[in-house]
Amino acid sequence: MTLPEEWRSWRVVPERLRHWAREDPDRPFLRCGPDWLSYGEVEARSGALAGGIAALGVSKGDRVAVVLPNRLEYLLTFFALARLGAIQVPINPYLKGEFLRHQLADSATTVLIGDAPAMAQLARLAPVLPALRTAVAVGEIGEAPEGTITFGDLTSSGHPAPDVAIEPSDLLAVMYTSGTTGLPKGCMLSHGYYLAMPWPWYQNGWLRPGDRTLTAMPLFHIGGQGIALMPALLAGNSIAFLEQFSASGFLDQARATGSTVGFGVGPMGMAMLAGPPSDSDRDHPLRLGVWVPMPIASQDAYAERFGMQVISETYGQTECNPITGSPIDRHPSKRASLGRANPSLEVRLFDDGGAEVPTGEVGEIVIRAREPEVMFAGYWNHTTGETVDGWHHTGDLARADEDGYLYFVDRKSDSMRRRGENISSLEVEAAILTHPKIAAVAVHAVPSPLGEDDVKACLVLAEGQGLEAEELHTFLRETLPYFAVPRYVEFLDALPTTPTGRVQKHVLRARGNAGAWDFDQLGLTIDKADRRG
Repeated sequence: MTLPEEWRSWRVVPERLRHWAREDPDRPFLRCGPDWLSYGEVEARSGALAGGIAALGVSKGDRVAVVLPNRLEYLLTFFALARLGAIQVPINPYLKGEFLRHQLADSATTVLIGDAPAMAQLARLAPVLPALRTAVAVGEIGEAPEGTITFGDLTSSGHPAPDVAIEPSDLLAVMYTSGTTGLPKGCMLSHGYYLAMPWPWYQNGWLRPGDRTLTAMPLFHIGGQGIALMPALLAGNSIAFLEQFSASGFLDQARATGSTVGFGVGPMGMAMLAGPPSDSDRDHPLRLGVWVPMPIASQDAYAERFGMQVISETYGQTECNPITGSPIDRHPSKRASLGRANPSLEVRLFDDGGAEVPTGEVGEIVIRAREPEVMFAGYWNHTTGETVDGWHHTGDLARADEDGYLYFVDRKSDSMRRRGENISSLEVEAAILTHPKIAAVAVHAVPSPLGEDDVKACLVLAEGQGLEAEELHTFLRETLPYFAVPRYVEFLDALPTTPTGRVQKHVLRARGNAGAWDFDQLGLTIDKADRRG
């Protein structure tokens, strides 16, 4: 334990910000762009923004969607909404069409704060979103719903922020996740949960008071606003968010910000490792790189090249994070593991019948809380979910050793993870089936050379139809978020099915990619500039 035990009593986000703003107002807290904001400045500026949002009629419990990439306005909005007791609905800014409409409609969002691409999407969707009252444009407005106001209108409104009583159990966010089945569901995340997330990172020695974190994790994701931001807030540390990740520029940013810890998903670290070596590779202040997940051999190569410790052994979901983790001084033989259970949780491995499996055998990871507010509070608008007899079923398979370390085996579901994003195969399949030339589709994961997954779509064309590669790629790019666009496409006469009509995806996985189009090799890729629109 490297944090004072009394800090456990701080379980409400605005109170924690207020504490540091009072104790050390000039201490650097946030950076997303060229300049740092101190704790005092964040408290003052988010308070002014909270007054403007409240003047729109937003009160405790109202849902406010935020559709932004990483930028300072997002961070200020996070703290403003937390101060009001409003429920933030963070939405991936690359969503479009039905993907975006579903989350806005399901959450009954009343106010949306977004940039120009978000406003353009909202202009097309507003007629089918009856709960939406107000759109707030960050930056240029461009195409937007009628009556759109600007972010500057809110920050300069002059309205005081109301005094709102907030409890640890009050919701701070409804964050949508693919889960393991069907359409994305909104995880209900409380203030207490947000401030419970940081503890294991300090208990395991990954973070220390005084650390300065550098990350490109997106703020619409639990990794950005939970796992990255909350440890800094809890300990009064500093954190710099990058607007975009750059493998070649990450160390330059570390030098510019004086960062001691780099944090991101494994493919980010792998991309840095894949770049050409430089004489300045060890010229930086970073002591630790947290890249999750990353193979052991790659960790060793990264540590040798960049001169810092690397750690990767943790596991979690939006519903609960972290579920497991390793002490930073763990035994080398445990480096292939996910770590051990977070002390605030019970973590077991169950078979399909709900019985705990013996040590060494494979079972589904299931969890339940030992303490209040250490995991999600259920799914928004769903009375059922992946919870049985008080246990949350993660949908992931693992085995445990005699010391309690878990080792990931496979996903139980057909969900995929690519570039740090969870992808539901069902959702992607439904979107692809809107193409008039496609009669059937099955989507599944294939291994990616950068770690995590690539996406493969197996298609059956309608009778007498044909598709050219460029035509299909254009359709996929315009229909799907960029991270869900399949890299591989294979055409089949029919999909393999069980007698009950269920697609046998294990048969499709066994085929490999030899007979598939590889859009990357065909030169059909998605430029950064084309990822939104």
